[in-house]
Order: sequence, then structure tokens, then C-alpha cells
Amino acid sequence: MIISGTIERSILHLDLDTFFVSVERLKNSKLMGKPVIIGGMSDRGVVSSCSYEARKYGVSSAMPMKMARVMCPDAIVIRGDMESYSNYSNIVTDIIAERAPLYEKASVDEHYIDLTGMDRFWGCAGWSRELRRHIIKETGLPVSMGLSVNKTVSKIAAGEAKPNGEIEVKKEIVHPFLDPLSIKKIPMIGQKTYHILRSMGISTIFTLRNIPAEMLENLMGRNGLEIWKKANGIDLTPVMSYSEQKSISTEHTFDKDTTDLVRLNQLIVSMVEKIAFELRKHEKLTSCITVKIRYSNFDTHSLQKRIPYTAFDHVLTDIAKELFSRLYQRRMLIRLIGVRFSHLVRGVQQLDMFDDTPEKVNLYMAMDRLRKRFGQSAVRRAAGVMTASEREEKALKQLENTLKEQKLMEEKLRGGYWH
Repeated sequence: MIISGTIERSILHLDLDTFFVSVERLKNSKLMGKPVIIGGMSDRGVVSSCSYEARKYGVSSAMPMKMARVMCPDAIVIRGDMESYSNYSNIVTDIIAERAPLYEKASVDEHYIDLTGMDRFWGCAGWSRELRRHIIKETGLPVSMGLSVNKTVSKIAAGEAKPNGEIEVKKEIVHPFLDPLSIKKIPMIGQKTYHILRSMGISTIFTLRNIPAEMLENLMGRNGLEIWKKANGIDLTPVMSYSEQKSISTEHTFDKDTTDLVRLNQLIVSMVEKIAFELRKHEKLTSCITVKIRYSNFDTHSLQKRIPYTAFDHVLTDIAKELFSRLYQRRMLIRLIGVRFSHLVRGVQQLDMFDDTPEKVNLYMAMDRLRKRFGQSAVRRAAGVMTASEREEKALKQLENTLKEQKLMEEKLRGGYWH
């Protein structure tokens, strides 16, 4: 159907309810109906996910575990198993990939599917319900579904359909559906923005969408205008085709081929640190790491490993160094070394906080803020940086090589080799 010169879209949002908890319940049915908290086991750990039963006591993700235990003393606390969650996430993605014309894996537990134009062949609502039923049957995981005209409304609809429900919001009822909801339901609105809007007396989406767009833009800049659009059910963001080939990588070619293992490992640490920062900056997670080396004779070899989703370089560094030690067996001179992260999805650091304290997470956030402000090299791991003596030794070697080359050139010129 054509409306005002544009095609009316049909966007489906699938959300795996309390995903980590649901996977744990598949492994242990005794957890059904009980308050469950996933996260670090110590009091200094952080809540990564929790069941609806635990939420009734005020427990929420990113909360210190010590506080969560006080709020819900009867909760069953489980250390997260990211490898298991990643496997189930990939199973759901494979099911969607077999059937969907165009889909986007937005995170480990969320997918968008563009069904625009399918109404002329199949009913979008019927097709979506059938897909949801198939996922539930094949995996045993609860799935909530929202179907509407764009990503924002379908995501909000899926949230309102929880737990394990489905809601379709047609174009003509977008405003009636959104209006009574809290402004917290809008994806872009975090705690800071929420408090600003509440201080202005704005609590519902109805009030927010009736404020002049210029006022919100003056108050919050471009974000204010985007929030106003979302409150009015306007979102032209396309569903980005998901591909396992999406990756981020970096390579280094040496001026002089080397077998210096200390320097090679330093470089791996530095390279991982660099692209892991890029992952976090763009709110991405990787589940596959590849290390590549090219020998002086141009033979090129690589080795990769599938891993639980993460964006923490202290995790990725150990894996990269392990792959390099397994890969570098010939002890020939190395010309090039590279590191690549692939199978990327959207996600934030909290997905990997089962062993990490709030202090470690805050340290990453502080380092990243410094890098964004002062440049990527503002803060670096010591393991990836040469010491002063190593830099001096490298400079002396370079100077020595330069003098040798100059001497050789002078000898050739004196000997009449060049004409």
C-alpha cells in the first residue's frame, strides 16, 4: 500500500523474554516460578539479568549483587554461562534466517524482521505468529512479539506483550497505543533524559508528542528532535541486513620482518585493545576472533575461535595470544600480523559481567571516556606498550640498519656498480 508517496512498512520485533534466565530454566526446570538472578556470585558482582519474580522485589540488571540479595533474599543466584546463551541465540537466528526475507540481529536476544510487501502473498500477522510459535517449539524459549509500521513502535509493542505474548499495532492505532504509555518506554530515553522530561512535568508519551518539536530540539539538540519523532510514532530507520561477515579488523606490516616474540605479543595486545575500544564505542559485541600472520615468503595463515559474546579486551587479548601461539609454529620471519573480530551484534558490556566487579566495568567506562576525549592512545595497557629501554633498543637497531645501508650504498658507488 502506498501512503503519501511512501510504502507503508511492516516491521516485526522478536524479543526473547528474560533470555539468560529462560536458558537456565531449560537446563534446570526446578527454577521455574522462582526468583532467579544471573550475575557475579560475590557481593561485589553485578546483576546481569533476573526473572520477573525477582523484579517484583525491585531487582534490576546492572544492580550491585549485594543490593539485589538484600532486596530479594530468597533469590537463586546463578553465575552466567555466556557460551550457552550464545549457542541458543545462534539457534534462534538460524531459524529466522531460514524463513525471513530481511532480518537484523539487534542483540543476542532481539531481532527485527522487515515484512514490507508480504501482505500481498501472506498475511504479515499470521506469518509472524507462525514464526514465533516455531521458535518456541524448537527452542522452548519464551518469545514476545511486536508487529507495527516501524522499529520503534514494534519494539515498544514487544515490550508491552511481555511475558511471552504478541501485539500487532496497525498504522491507524499507533497514537492510541503509544499515548497512555510512560515516556520510559521510548528506546532512546535513559535515566538522565527521563529525569529532565519529568522535571518538565512530562510523564506520558501523549504529553511528550504534543510538545513543539522545536522546544525539544532547543533543549536537547538533535536527540530532542529524534525523541519527539519517536513519541509521534515516526521512525524511518531501516532494518539492516544481518550478515555473519560483519567484522572489524586491524593489521600491521613490519618495516623489517621479525621473529621477536616479545614485540609480537605486545603488538597483539595493542591491536586487540584498539579494536575492542571500537566495539564498545559502537555498542557491539563479537563472538569470533581471528589472528592472521604472513611470513616473509608471503605465505599467509590464520586461525579463528568462536567465543561467548564480549567486547572486553582483557578477555579478547588472552584468546588472541593463544591463537597466535598455536598459529606461529614455523619460527620463520613474520612480515605481517592481523587481528579480526567478526559475527558482531549490538550489545553492551553488561553481557560479560559474570566475573567482573562494578569497579572493573567502571574502569573500562572511564578509560573509554578518556580515549573519546583525548584520542585512542590516551590510555593504553602496559602489556601493549614498549618500555623506554625497548624503544631505545629499537631506535638503536633502526639507526644501525640505516648506517649499514648507507655504508653498503657507498661501497657500491665506489666499486662502480651503479652507472
